[in-house]
Amino acid sequence: MTRKGLELRSLVKSDGELELSLAEVEVADPGPDEVLVRVEATPINPSDLGLLIGPADLSTLKAAGSKDRPVITATVPPAGLKALKARLDQSMPVGNEGAGVVIAAGASPEAQGLMGKTVAMIGGAMYAQYRIVRAADVLALPDDATPAEGASCFVNPLTALGMTETLRREGHKALVHTAAASNLGQMLVRICKADGIPLVNVVRSAEQERLLRDQGAEHVVDSTAPDFMDRLTDAVAATGATLAFDAIGGGRIGGQILSAMEAAANRTAGAYSRYGSSTHKQLYIYGGLDTRPTELVRNFGFAWGVGGWLLTPFLAKIGPEAAGRLRQRVAAELKTTFQSRYTAEIGLAEALDPQVIAAYSRRATGEKYLINPAKGL
Repeated sequence: MTRKGLELRSLVKSDGELELSLAEVEVADPGPDEVLVRVEATPINPSDLGLLIGPADLSTLKAAGSKDRPVITATVPPAGLKALKARLDQSMPVGNEGAGVVIAAGASPEAQGLMGKTVAMIGGAMYAQYRIVRAADVLALPDDATPAEGASCFVNPLTALGMTETLRREGHKALVHTAAASNLGQMLVRICKADGIPLVNVVRSAEQERLLRDQGAEHVVDSTAPDFMDRLTDAVAATGATLAFDAIGGGRIGGQILSAMEAAANRTAGAYSRYGSSTHKQLYIYGGLDTRPTELVRNFGFAWGVGGWLLTPFLAKIGPEAAGRLRQRVAAELKTTFQSRYTAEIGLAEALDPQVIAAYSRRATGEKYLINPAKGL
């Protein structure tokens, strides 16, 4: 039986106009190894915003259409339009991850075994009422878990676990994390505390520092404090951190972390070297909260590396067995270590309200929005 459902679409036109709308799409029956999920919860992650609104100028937002079927437009500056050449004039579904209930299943035993279960899933096009996915690609949630509790169990939890897995595989003993008061950052605090991994948390306000300290974080430094570099260096020296994951990307913070690692290493250096410390320092940039260029002041010797880090290539690199182990830990600790908190739950139409767009596009720490595609429809 063919169903129809609404799906949020993002379209960037060649003339520089962004258009957000709700499209009615046909949803066919699942194939033999597939399941049909009624989506009941899907988060708005920073990574989703890149596809949803991209570099559009949000001061130019305009609303049209009806209350139930809004159409939002905005202007994409010429400089931003060049970077979107590959997606121009294509109506694209949005939403990396979500959770819901399996309402139809294919004939395979694996698919049939998921019938009626609450599952989490990843793979795009989650801002929709229905989603067909391979049975092998979903994660069956504990019987007492709700879709809202499982909606964010892929991107943030697996990214946080990927950080500690990277630490072990590359031979580091402690790490530094920026934007550390985020949902992901709070998960990382709990993971590192449970696993005995020293962690330096970099936040952007005294309030965020108190938040993490109240959760048991030992090393928290506020990047807005006048003594930030001294405190950061002390924390790096105390933990021996030589690995950093930076969600900010632009500006000076990445370089400051490498500088602090170099200064900490030199505190115990036996002799001066014109090439700096021989201790390797690794910075991975995994986000772009600051879209400015990344600034590196080369005062941290020659034993260092800077690279990008993304979850999907990392999971492919470690293989299905190791990735499955991480996923099972998420499922087992869904209501503890990997608990997510949301500012508000909104419907698909609300997600296209200009005021709501302005709120979730701020990417403010602690302000995470959850879309319930059934809400208001």
